[in-house]
Amino acid sequence: MAENIPNVTDKDFEKEVIAASNGQPVMVDFWADWCRPCHMLVPTVAEIATEYSGKLKVVKINVDENASSPSRFNVRGIPTLLIFKGGQLADQIVGAVPKEQITKILARHVG
Repeated sequence: MAENIPNVTDKDFEKEVIAASNGQPVMVDFWADWCRPCHMLVPTVAEIATEYSGKLKVVKINVDENASSPSRFNVRGIPTLLIFKGGQLADQIVGAVPKEQITKILARHVG
C-alpha cells in the first residue's frame, strides 16, 4: 500500500479517525492484502491524499488485522472508503470507483 498513507488500527481508530474528524474530514480506506480491487484503488487514494493535503486526513485500515472497526461501521465489502466529519460517519464509497466519483463525494465534505 502507499507509504504516505498512515495505517490505523482498532486500538487507535477512535483517536486517529473519530476525534480527528472534529478538526477536518477523515477518509478511511478499508482494505486487505488479498483484495485486487483494493490494490487497484491505491494510486487513486494516494493522489487524493496528496491533492487534499491539509484539508482531508487520509488513513487506511487492514480489515484482516482489525475486525472491530469494519464491523462497527457495517463494512461488508472492500474496498470501502468511509468519510468521517464532526465525529460522525458522513459518507461511504464501496468498490474500486473512478477518482472523479470519489472527488465528487469529497466536495460535499471538504471546504
